[in-house]
Amino acid sequence: MTPEHPDGTGTAVPDRPPLAIVIVTYASGRVVEGCLRSLEAALAGAGPARVIVVDNASPDDTVERVRGAAPWAEVVETGRNGGFAAGVNAGVAAADGCDVFVLNPDIRLAPGSVLPLRRALAVPGTGIAAPRLTSEIGELHLSLRRRPTVTRALGEALLGGHRAGRIPALGELVVDPAAYDGPRTADWVTGAAWLVSRACLDALGPLDERYFLYSEETEYMLRAGRAGFAIRYEPESRAVHLGGEQSVSSRLWAISAANRVRMHRELHGRPRGLLMRLAVGLNELIRGVARGRGGGRRHRAALRELVVMREWPRLPAEPSSAGSAGSAGSRALRAARPFLTSRTARSPRLPRTAPESPSPRTAPESLEAGDAPGYICFSAQDWWYHNRAHSDFQLMRSIAARRKVLVVNSIGMRMPLPGRSTQVLRRVGRKLRSVAMLVRRPSPELPGFHVMSPLPLPFYGSPAARRVNALLVRTQVRVVAWALGLHRPVIVVTIPTAWDVVRPMRRRALVFNRSDRHSSFPESDRKTIETLERGLLEGADHVLYASRALMREEIGITGDRAYFLDHGVDVDHFRRHPESEWPADLRAVPGPRVGFFGALDDYLVDVGLLERLAVELPDVSLVLIGDATVPMERLTRHPNVHWLGFRPYERIPAYGSGFDVAIMPWLDTPWIRNSNPIKLKEYLALGLPVVSTPFEELAGYAGRVRIATGADLFVEAVRASLREGGPLPAEALRDSVLGASWSSRAGRLTALVEPPTGPPVRPPAEPTAGPPAEPTTASAHEPATGPVAEPMTEPTTEPATEPMTEPVPEPLAGPAPGRVAS
Repeated sequence: MTPEHPDGTGTAVPDRPPLAIVIVTYASGRVVEGCLRSLEAALAGAGPARVIVVDNASPDDTVERVRGAAPWAEVVETGRNGGFAAGVNAGVAAADGCDVFVLNPDIRLAPGSVLPLRRALAVPGTGIAAPRLTSEIGELHLSLRRRPTVTRALGEALLGGHRAGRIPALGELVVDPAAYDGPRTADWVTGAAWLVSRACLDALGPLDERYFLYSEETEYMLRAGRAGFAIRYEPESRAVHLGGEQSVSSRLWAISAANRVRMHRELHGRPRGLLMRLAVGLNELIRGVARGRGGGRRHRAALRELVVMREWPRLPAEPSSAGSAGSAGSRALRAARPFLTSRTARSPRLPRTAPESPSPRTAPESLEAGDAPGYICFSAQDWWYHNRAHSDFQLMRSIAARRKVLVVNSIGMRMPLPGRSTQVLRRVGRKLRSVAMLVRRPSPELPGFHVMSPLPLPFYGSPAARRVNALLVRTQVRVVAWALGLHRPVIVVTIPTAWDVVRPMRRRALVFNRSDRHSSFPESDRKTIETLERGLLEGADHVLYASRALMREEIGITGDRAYFLDHGVDVDHFRRHPESEWPADLRAVPGPRVGFFGALDDYLVDVGLLERLAVELPDVSLVLIGDATVPMERLTRHPNVHWLGFRPYERIPAYGSGFDVAIMPWLDTPWIRNSNPIKLKEYLALGLPVVSTPFEELAGYAGRVRIATGADLFVEAVRASLREGGPLPAEALRDSVLGASWSSRAGRLTALVEPPTGPPVRPPAEPTAGPPAEPTTASAHEPATGPVAEPMTEPTTEPATEPMTEPVPEPLAGPAPGRVAS
């Protein structure tokens, strides 16, 4: 017996290229020897054959067992676990000029089984031939498949795989046993054993290695069909497939489900890929619920994978700290069981035959599984098109370093309408694009941080429409939360319209992040939003304020549930960049530069003041960075106004580093008067001179910011800043906010809602230092004076590794007429 001739007969199939058998292994030591032992009898009469075993860096003794059982076999060691397709491609590359018979290591070929396949491959037009597969006790494996479609996926979801398979239009699985009795063609077959002609291999090229495991053979066979090659089933050729891993392993089941969607997306585009994702997700959702805690485990794992699915599976060699949207599947690639490269005949009736071991978990998941809660935040912003410096995003990102977090993008406060809203079509379009993002993990370094965009019906003026919208949004959030394992989370609400949604939701605590008075929003239905705000003020366990003025005004409602939690700043992110790192479009703008970055919204920014600045300072460039709903043509008609548009949050510090003066030109409205703009600390962290119109929280920044009321004083304050710089040196301005990290703010929040032991106990009220002094109007040369809220003696570093032990924020002193927490 030689490597080219293991059957010892010398018989050949006329007019066929030589044959190579490629077996792909990974941790297959306990099954591969049986596959190799079956080859001699299986090859009887089939002619010479090379046997090539491709090993994907098995951690066990697979290679040693192969060499001991089949010294005539060629062994290709890839040095990495690149997946099934990578292994097959390596074997095909080593078998140049041959037909290639691809086998799983858990296949046992019947005697004489190769010759019928070689004859089938000789039928004109045939590119792939496959045998009849059975279990060890002779039960037929349903290995024939129809082309995957969304309709068939829905049929399987609603009827079950076997019932749907009886109707060709509704099922992918060929379930009629008579169909397996004679030769026939199929759209594709289970990839545990398949013989591929050299002509087909040369025409199609390699398998797609991006799938890693499952669907790569499906895609290849569908590709063969489109190229005119038939996939032929030959029942005279028989093989036993041990298999069964996928049916009992949640990890492998999840990979398979997600790859069905990926394949459909690649073949038919993202819109149809999205429909397939919904259909497959419906299937897993129904079975995850119907089959209970034990039987539905693998379906729930698949649903989690589909909800947070990344573009492609992460290979085992990729670092685990790199976040992905494929939680269950990508972890499986690092911790799968010995049959990682084997194929299971996918049958909905396969029973669960063995318990599975727990899957590896990331730190946030393990915390959620214990006593530490996860967090769901109903944001007032949208991650995909708003400034990501907003407090709800920053707090949740900091918490996600230690907890599992789901951010729900803004569900809005009104439907944009012509005559009442600006840029209606643009606003609707960007929201629909956000909804199409479904659920993502946008930060690779934070695997516990998830963002979802539910589809809302923002008709909040009608009580009936509000109820329908609340049910719609709540259902979407509950499904995602269930898939992520957020069973009793802390719920943080920033946008008032979420009150109807969260009121009946199971939770550990409800926190109202009162970052703004949303009823003052010009386009909102004031009466409706005030009602929703009142509901949250009365119903929340804790109410967080970034504005002392607003907190004082509402203390009669909130009582000792009110806490002042000032905004933070990402001091590591907002560092001064050298000129060589400034973006090219900014360097092209002549200096000096007066700049603004952030949302240029018509209810926030005083366009008239900006225009006055451009006119009064013609030799100064006014640089505006941000998305805009104001009429920008009113500004850009001036030659010294440079609107650069939206820029990613990651690049904002580089742009801000090129400003000579930073401005905050706000309108004088109740919204602004009760606000606390985050960009103020960002400007200071960059060491920039700052000129602002007045709002109450500025009183805490005396000596650091020039405050000007009215256009004349604002222009003069900008001139003074260009001439003299800031009230303090740049280093001192930055030092003044170093203690205001978002990690410290997040630590205070978690300390508030997660007391160290026992049930939540509210600390006794302690007096604060009293309200800050009213801001004074600054002259062009003199900064306003008053108490400093961010003392220069505040620590310049924050405990990055133990943020959860921060002291609880002080409650506002006074009576407590509000609801007492139990």
